[in-house]
Amino acid sequence: MDKDFDHAVEVVRQYDKDRYLSALLAPEAHRPGLMALYAFNVEIARVRESVSEPLPGEVRLQWWRDLLEGTEHGAVASNPIANALLQTIESYKLPKHGLIAMTEARIFDLYNDPMPSLNDLEGYTGETVSGLIQLACYVLNSGEDPKVATAAGHAGVAYGMTGLLRALPWHATRQQLYLPKDLLKRHGVDPQTIFKGQMTAELGAALTEMRGHIRHHLERVRQAVDDVPKPCRNAFLPLALVEPFLKKMETPGFDPLKQTVELSQLRRQWILWRTRNKSLSAI
Repeated sequence: MDKDFDHAVEVVRQYDKDRYLSALLAPEAHRPGLMALYAFNVEIARVRESVSEPLPGEVRLQWWRDLLEGTEHGAVASNPIANALLQTIESYKLPKHGLIAMTEARIFDLYNDPMPSLNDLEGYTGETVSGLIQLACYVLNSGEDPKVATAAGHAGVAYGMTGLLRALPWHATRQQLYLPKDLLKRHGVDPQTIFKGQMTAELGAALTEMRGHIRHHLERVRQAVDDVPKPCRNAFLPLALVEPFLKKMETPGFDPLKQTVELSQLRRQWILWRTRNKSLSAI
């Protein structure tokens, strides 16, 4: 592994512990490619944290899109994640349209516009998370089309929505809301109470419905596991953490606006290792 891939590993280790731990359980030959993909995901997911307003963020995302579309960038040589990603794309013949779609979807992160509907949220998590799972499957399947669109689609929505629920306190402090507007309206939730950190019975009901949607998608993954080639199972491992996260959210007295759901690294490692040795239907 060259220094570009070494840098990618460090980025994933620091900012995406779930995928970092799962990638360590993948075949050694494919770990660099996985880490390059996951590091790219970290880069575009954290653009908002590195800019003071949306326009510079859009410029950064456009830089990645230009790179993927083949526009020359003088700064590429000094960007180890870009170098590692380009090498991975070439080695595994990754479809660039999936990477471009991930980049475009992240424009939503730069603004405080509300998520219009549950359908829109599923689309967002599909582009940002399901797409990443599919690309990881290309790597694990040695560049061959893994044909896992259905399983990856549901897996990405379940894992992505869980991550957004876990990040609810953080997003609320910056006036950003990923909870769907139609779901909040259905339960009579005033978004301003969320931004003020005020837990209400209405919000509790809305979050219960969200967890129900997540579990629905988990079940759909279980129904589709027979379509997932065995080499691709590693890309789905982080999904094993969803149910433990949800159960923590359902602990009596848990305040979703003030507490962040976490699992110790040891427990995460154990869950991922155990799942690697079982059928994905056990997720």
